[in-house]
Amino acid sequence: MPSRYRYKLGVLLCFLACCTLCACDLPGISTNSPSSATSTAAGPTTAAPNQWIAAAPGVELRYEDWKGPSGNEDGITIVRFDPRHIKLRVAYQPDQPLLMSAWMQKEHATAIINGGYFDDKNKATGLIVSDGQRFGTSYTGFGGMLVVTAQGQVQLRALSQHPYIPGGGLQQATQSAPMLILPGGKRAQFSADASSSRRSVVAIDRQGRLLFITSPGLAFSLDEFADLLLASDLSIDSALNLDGGASTGLYVNAGSQHVQIDSVAQLPIVVIVKAA
Repeated sequence: MPSRYRYKLGVLLCFLACCTLCACDLPGISTNSPSSATSTAAGPTTAAPNQWIAAAPGVELRYEDWKGPSGNEDGITIVRFDPRHIKLRVAYQPDQPLLMSAWMQKEHATAIINGGYFDDKNKATGLIVSDGQRFGTSYTGFGGMLVVTAQGQVQLRALSQHPYIPGGGLQQATQSAPMLILPGGKRAQFSADASSSRRSVVAIDRQGRLLFITSPGLAFSLDEFADLLLASDLSIDSALNLDGGASTGLYVNAGSQHVQIDSVAQLPIVVIVKAA
């Protein structure tokens, strides 16, 4: 990501198209497809498409095949969490970024997904709060923020509606852009490159559950992915695009379910879920 990044929506989306998307096109990249990412330990669980698998208390997985308007398609992995059964943490170590697989080895988590954007020095381009400690500067008027409040509530905020206020007592937070679905279930409007890339999204559904959603193939543009999220039966109330492309990664270790979608880039920011 260019270090001269400026906190304006147009520049951010231009960056997303020109840098992150291009990184995905490197030759020789291989990832586990979501449809083959189930466990082989103690008897494999074969995932029926479009059906939730109860993996652990408060953790469910689902594998789907999504198709775009031009016939483009990809296997989608969706992890759904009941916030009452999990603890969410944002980890940030710009001096020691790691591949997603290495993060999983380090954290022994229930699930890990990549976080928000970072520059060529691995510094977050937006605000990060990790264990109550604040890093970086908040976006203003655009983007969104996944947070854990001082009361332990997991929330997804659109910064245009709910700007960051210093001293709010947040325990965890990562910012990214753009919002794909605004709180209340309304499709967000944004300008983005039409290129297809790997995608990673964090969402909250209408029942207040947290979702991690990944598309590891070079299948969908941001506009296409936003439309597919809105048209799905996931009952999404709000959804935030994370740093996709080479940063996209998702690992899950919950009961008999093991998902391994490694990142191509080393990541300074990840979102970690562990059992409460």
